[in-house]
Amino acid sequence: MPFIISHSKEQVCYITLNRPDKFNSFCREMAFELHAALDAAENDPEIRCLVISGEGKAFCAGQDLAEAIEDNGIELAQIVAEHYNPIIERIRKIEKPVIAAVNGVAAGAGANIALCCDIVLASESASFIQAFSKIGLIPDSGGTFFLPRLIGLQRATALMMTGEKVGAQDAAQMGMIYKCFPAEQFQEAVQKFAEQLAQMPTKGLGLTKRLLNASWQNDLSQQLKLEGAVQVEAAETHDYQEGVRAFLEKRPAQFKGH
Repeated sequence: MPFIISHSKEQVCYITLNRPDKFNSFCREMAFELHAALDAAENDPEIRCLVISGEGKAFCAGQDLAEAIEDNGIELAQIVAEHYNPIIERIRKIEKPVIAAVNGVAAGAGANIALCCDIVLASESASFIQAFSKIGLIPDSGGTFFLPRLIGLQRATALMMTGEKVGAQDAAQMGMIYKCFPAEQFQEAVQKFAEQLAQMPTKGLGLTKRLLNASWQNDLSQQLKLEGAVQVEAAETHDYQEGVRAFLEKRPAQFKGH
């Protein structure tokens, strides 16, 4: 049975974490399957948006600790370097929108994989837990990078030190995620949102993501200069020409994603 299931619909690639009996916690094979699924979606020109979700009741419970603590288990440093860091780096460099559709608990590395995505949508039954302190570890998978930038240093510090569970509504209110939806409406809302993004100018959205990534280390002058250069790149796309024509002709634009 594959640990990652992928299918495409309306130019959206849906990637599902598939270890429901283990709350979609990661083992080595599952991490490598996710690497491959992300690479395939990135390289497929027909795919214009990605959605990552979990099978069953959970989004992802983080690392399967049995793999790390059993005899001859994989060292934590190796797990972080080979499993999680490549996932985070892949998600951030894919110049297409990546949505985390958090259907249930997102804990530890599972929470931080969600938070590194471009947009996080959650079911009202979902929750987010920086569970590392409960077992004497530190937040990895980019948690110490993304969470303070999303909700501020004070809140991030408290959540990481206490391991307090945050419900989806509270997560939306504090800016940790974009929106949450009633559980019975969640799947439809995610599909509608993803298909909307998939019909937008994908190249321009990807360039926007590139700029947002760079903004974390640039000063204002550097960022303004980069915006100027990237704007030229955006203006050379088919979708820019189509967008301008559609605006002048007072009709909906038909973007192609390039």
